[in-house]
Amino acid sequence: MSTPAFSNVLEIIAFRLGEQNFCIRTTAVREIRGWAPSMPIPNAPGFVLGVMNLRGNVIPTIDLAHRLGMAPAERNERSAIVVAEAGSVVIGLLVDQVTDMLSVPVSQLQPVPEIFTSFDGRYCDGIITHETGMICFINLARLFENDEIPQAA
Repeated sequence: MSTPAFSNVLEIIAFRLGEQNFCIRTTAVREIRGWAPSMPIPNAPGFVLGVMNLRGNVIPTIDLAHRLGMAPAERNERSAIVVAEAGSVVIGLLVDQVTDMLSVPVSQLQPVPEIFTSFDGRYCDGIITHETGMICFINLARLFENDEIPQAA
């Protein structure tokens, strides 16, 4: 009963933001880079760090923790930029640390409990239970669908 768009296994890349674990689908990831400063963009939303040159293409760099309503990320030697596709836009996501690439059964993806009434569940496709802890599964397309992110030139 599996379809090409949704199989029985989720292929994810896991990373840390502060003390919390998050993940996105590996199919959304183009590459992972070490931290490098971005060129600031005047009047950009607070979560937009700026833009970076990715082999001749200018892409926006986003502080993912800040975009999710958390404290902005502190950049250090473990910080990484996950270059990913959010809908039709390629963006660089600043994360504190990339921790793993995992294949997890879909059965490990649980819905976010409804007790979190202040939590905007549109951005989270669920919580993955894993032996290392719980991982919030982020839907990048929905997270950035209404934002004014600088488009690549």
